[in-house]
Amino acid sequence: MKHLNKALALIALASSSAAFAASDFDSLDTDSSGAISPSEAAIDTDLMAEFTELDTDGNGELSKDEFAKF
Repeated sequence: MKHLNKALALIALASSSAAFAASDFDSLDTDSSGAISPSEAAIDTDLMAEFTELDTDGNGELSKDEFAKF
């Protein structure tokens, strides 16, 4: 249920114009985990297009260092 709530929140966020302006790490890291997950990155189509390439350690999320190369 927790993941569903996050997904719904991200969908709502993505539908707002402010979400499309969110291009800095802290804005995208909505759960404050210190990493950007694919579901958090989904609001930025350019980031999603490069997500796999940026995820150099292959752990399925972007650290601040990995995101900095974006």
